[in-house]
Amino acid sequence: MTIYGVTGATGQLGRLAVDELIERGTPAADIVAVVRDEAKASDLADRGVTVRVADYADTAALTAAFTGVDRLLFISGSEVGSRVAQHSSVVDAAVAAQVGLIAYTSILKADTSGLSLAGEHVATEKALANSGLDHILLRNGWYSENYAASLQPTIDGGVLYGAAGDGRVAPATRPDFAGAAVAALIAGRPGVFELAGTEHLTYADIAAVIADVAGTPVRYQDLSTDDYATALRGAGVPEPMPAVLADSDAGIARGELDSTSTDLADLLGRPSTPFVDVIRAALA
Repeated sequence: MTIYGVTGATGQLGRLAVDELIERGTPAADIVAVVRDEAKASDLADRGVTVRVADYADTAALTAAFTGVDRLLFISGSEVGSRVAQHSSVVDAAVAAQVGLIAYTSILKADTSGLSLAGEHVATEKALANSGLDHILLRNGWYSENYAASLQPTIDGGVLYGAAGDGRVAPATRPDFAGAAVAALIAGRPGVFELAGTEHLTYADIAAVIADVAGTPVRYQDLSTDDYATALRGAGVPEPMPAVLADSDAGIARGELDSTSTDLADLLGRPSTPFVDVIRAALA
């Protein structure tokens, strides 16, 4: 019997991972969902999943939550700028609880990336390397859903704004990344997986897909990173995300969120979800 743990289990990716574990035949009783808010995990408890409460900043609570866990899916925190300390607490707790294997959701090409987002992931990868724990690095690319978040204003205005130039991105869906993570965790072999989607799209390609599905003209308007960050602030995107998103687009322009790696498709046993399907679902 293998006990699987999932951190951030009520988040978008974590909940999908729990579902994937169950769909792959893992008994609910053999899954530990680590959450910050127990009330948000009531449905998981109703399904028979063990729910334990711990915050990424509380090493003692994390150690208790990880006790008895053989393999842990460690989903990176959402508090950009605070994640080095938080992630160090998770790694320290996993060591203290004697977790057998930990799989961490990092970022594509983390060790060579110039993205501002990569810094905290690189620090976490180093902490794992220094911990002595057997570990898997799940270097996730960009979520397809990122382009569906502001879909209606894009369609209404007929313009997709960005700062990616002619760079390509290889997006995949959250269910794709969750499925790959669980497949790697179940296989249980330490290693590095560069997880990129099957398609390689420019922002002009993305605008064309949106236009085709919506049935209305949509074009891509390339901006400088500073102008794009200003536009995002004007659209109400909260800090620090405008600068982070603009920097990520600059990374796309440099090819840092594109990859020819087939690791994602190999783990899934299929290509990544077609981008057009994501847009169709968002507009349904």
